[in-house]
Amino acid sequence: MEKNPDTYGKLYLIPSLLGDNEPLGVLPLTVKQTVEQLSHFIVENERTARRFIKKITPRKSQPSLVLFPLNKYTEAAAIPEYLAPCLEGISVGVLSEAGCPAIADPGSDIVALAHARGIRVVPLVGPSSIFLALMASGLNGQNFAFNGYLPIETSERKKVLKTLEKRSGEFGQSQFFMETPYRNEKLLAELVRTLRKETLLCIAADLTLESEYIQTRTVGDWANHLPDLNKRPAIFGIQSK
Repeated sequence: MEKNPDTYGKLYLIPSLLGDNEPLGVLPLTVKQTVEQLSHFIVENERTARRFIKKITPRKSQPSLVLFPLNKYTEAAAIPEYLAPCLEGISVGVLSEAGCPAIADPGSDIVALAHARGIRVVPLVGPSSIFLALMASGLNGQNFAFNGYLPIETSERKKVLKTLEKRSGEFGQSQFFMETPYRNEKLLAELVRTLRKETLLCIAADLTLESEYIQTRTVGDWANHLPDLNKRPAIFGIQSK
């Protein structure tokens, strides 16, 4: 007998913190309430997930948690089983290491599978470094693109940067990207060397934290005002005039 989708559990997309914040200073109460109700989670990193769950719901029993790993090491064949609780009427939460699941983080595959199986997907409100940077940048928020991580190799990265700058000018589209925190300063130096002086560059680091830094200047202006970005999570945005 075919199951009724109305009896399925839901798949909750749960935003997590971007840094060492007090949870309710950044997240709405609905996130805390949802985490309190769930015992099954699909997580990018088990240690990070347990720490977040304990921080937002200190009284929740850690031994009772059922955690399914979803990261670059997860075998594709294992993913469908992660939704088995939903088919039995048990809701499941998806947690990425920081920010919102499925936005520059794992999650989209499990969400697509949930839709295919008739499981209701419920996204919860919370911080996304990409969208916070876009909001605060002053760059075009009507037409924008997020390009993930740029190539590591210098000549290839320079080529990509010139392509993004050209695309921004041709289509009026702001271009956002990121880098591993320990390579931020190298990328910033390359941005100043590679891009045209009149191109706008936004640097947004440590978003939602006390040390939050957001500034947009022309590349020419940045040449004399480079911030210390070493080991600080950051998003970069450019817009060609």
